[in-house]
Amino acid sequence: MWEYPVIDPVALAIGPLKIHWYGVMYLLAFLGGWLYGNIRAKKIAGWNSERVGDLLFYVALGVILGGRIGYILFYDLASYVENPLLVFKVWQGGMSFHGGLIGVTIAMFAFARKTQQSVFQVADFVAPLIPIGLLTGRIGNFINGELWGKVTESPLGMAVYDPALQAVVYKYPTQLLEALLEGVVLFIILAWYARKARPPGSVAGLFLIGYGSFRFMVEFWRAPDEHIGYLLWDWFTMGQLLSSPMIVVGLGLMVWGARNQATKA
Repeated sequence: MWEYPVIDPVALAIGPLKIHWYGVMYLLAFLGGWLYGNIRAKKIAGWNSERVGDLLFYVALGVILGGRIGYILFYDLASYVENPLLVFKVWQGGMSFHGGLIGVTIAMFAFARKTQQSVFQVADFVAPLIPIGLLTGRIGNFINGELWGKVTESPLGMAVYDPALQAVVYKYPTQLLEALLEGVVLFIILAWYARKARPPGSVAGLFLIGYGSFRFMVEFWRAPDEHIGYLLWDWFTMGQLLSSPMIVVGLGLMVWGARNQATKA
């Protein structure tokens, strides 16, 4: 078994100014998305560096606003009603991927309308960029010491101090597992799939299937939020509830795209 290397969540402190690792991870996500977006733009008609930059501005707003609002609504509304100032303490964590996805979807509709593209063109371009943010975001969760898995005696367990138990226990480092599956593996799958022209909506559909499936699977090792617990059957979590529609919609998009292509052929 291995031990959690306690990391100062503050990456750099200059007087009263504190730069948190969680914020640094978001900056790295947008930088990585911009770099890879520019690589993709060279291979796809209608895209260029300026358009990629504009798109990422829309996406950033969607991620930050949607992620924060989604976490509040889906996971911890009572705490934020009791203490509204918590809304602004984003460096402490508290971002929902599913909320961020809703925010990005709204942003994509707005961007598609502005640039006179179909929303599927925008979604298919954005989809392979998202795992970069998932990778850095999960690393940020790990640095913050949040979103741990269940207590385990498995060799995969990591020794970590649990303030609720006031003891060191072994837990699955599910943040790292999610970084691997939702970040690295999903990026490789989407980059490979998107290297050729695909039916509209297919790349976005594959992303939804991939993320939804990986997240649903990881939830079996990840500990549910204490104030929510299991929703059904002593194993079904909020994360699984929110991921299930993603898989269904993703399959629908890929089938719809394939049928449209066959009809045109």
